Formats: sequence, structure tokens, C-alpha cells
Amino acid sequence: MENLRLYVRTVCPFCRKVEKFLEEKNISAVEIINIDEDKEAEKFLVEKGGKRQVPCLFIGDKPMYESMDIINYLKETFA
Repeated sequence: MENLRLYVRTVCPFCRKVEKFLEEKNISAVEIINIDEDKEAEKFLVEKGGKRQVPCLFIGDKPMYESMDIINYLKETFA
């Protein structure tokens, strides 16, 4: 499986939606990175993803945006 990193912000309802899904499904294979707490991660997100939008799931080196797209990907991957 590819390296999975979820970029979030502290006050973001869409981020919380994805985090709640991870908790409910007991998926621990996704590293959660809060860009409010890690400015280097925020810089990475903008440089590699092209924008500061969260939630953003990096699947290897490829960014995926939109909470429902991320949740659907996780459902398929961890079904």
C-alpha cells in the first residue's frame, strides 16, 4: 500500500468529517498532519499539492481533495 498522509486544519468541518470516518472504521494506516501545527507541512502542501486546500489526502505523491472523494477512496481501499 502506498504511503497515505491526510493534511487537515484544526477548525475545518470537512477535515473533521474525514477524521471521524477514520476513527469509526478504525483505520490507523493514514498519517494525519495538521498544517496549523506544522508550518513545514503547510509549505509542502502548497508546493506539492498546488494549493492550501484541506482536507487533502496524499496517496504517495498524488494529492486528493474533497472530503467525500477521500472517504470513498478510503472505503474502497480498506473495505
